[in-house]
Amino acid sequence: MIVTLTLNPAVDVSTNVDRLVPTHKLHCAQPQYDAGGGGINVSKAIHRLGGHSLALFTAGGPNGLTLQKLVDTEALSYQLIHIDGMTRESFVVTETSTNLQFRFGTPGPEITPMEAESCLTALSKLPASTDYLVISGSLPPGLPTDFYGLITRQAKAQGIKVIIDTSGKPLQSALQCGVFLTKPNLGELARLVGKERLEGKQVSLAARELIQARWCEVVVVSLGPRGALLVTNDLHEYIPAPIVKTISTVGAGDSLVGGMVYALGQGKSLSEAARLGVACGTAATQNSGTHLFQKQEADELLAWINQQSGSVNEW
Repeated sequence: MIVTLTLNPAVDVSTNVDRLVPTHKLHCAQPQYDAGGGGINVSKAIHRLGGHSLALFTAGGPNGLTLQKLVDTEALSYQLIHIDGMTRESFVVTETSTNLQFRFGTPGPEITPMEAESCLTALSKLPASTDYLVISGSLPPGLPTDFYGLITRQAKAQGIKVIIDTSGKPLQSALQCGVFLTKPNLGELARLVGKERLEGKQVSLAARELIQARWCEVVVVSLGPRGALLVTNDLHEYIPAPIVKTISTVGAGDSLVGGMVYALGQGKSLSEAARLGVACGTAATQNSGTHLFQKQEADELLAWINQQSGSVNEW
């Protein structure tokens, strides 16, 4: 069983306008509303592929009710952790004249110590059949920066493999407790190993540095439109991404994680999981808002990736 955790979800609002002009009243297109936040998007991706997961997330205020309705629309299995604060909104505007995308996010509601304890309690009661816990998204205000580390230790004690997808100190705190898999981008990986930037073979060396420190067993480095790099102690594989027309990058990273954990839950190899992840992440960029992708789109891209991956070793 796969469980996703989203401590700082959002109601994602997306729209488009011909051009962003300061001080002018801009007439935007009818907005699209989606349930957002890292873990929720991962669960949506798993559901798109025909899989099942339990989405665990906080929700509060009128926006929390809207979020719940949007999750209901997605037909996801979920469990709410009620909070007093108002669930945040995120706002994405696409400028149609340039195809540039502008993304606006807010910090989210402050989580009280009692609400934090409710989160830990909910996690302690996960079914014994839980194989993977995907911790994804930002840490909301009010929680200590080592909170993902606390969750990681608790999940490991329950025999659950942790997949972490976040950034900064919350990411480092989880890694220091030893996770199964992490998905940093190049910038995040560089910061984790104390470098300003990474190029070429430095990327796989930095990933192995995390593995040798026992911070994780698997690193999948997100390379954006170039694909991803899968690294373990004895495996180094570059997975290229097909060139597609990009409409929105929102949810692409979450789709990558969703594809990977779905495949792992189906008993697929790490290589097969990473390839499906890149296919799902790429497919998500072809859709607006946080619609993510359809299975057929991911399947078509996966066929291309499987043809290319055997002959491409460097990026």
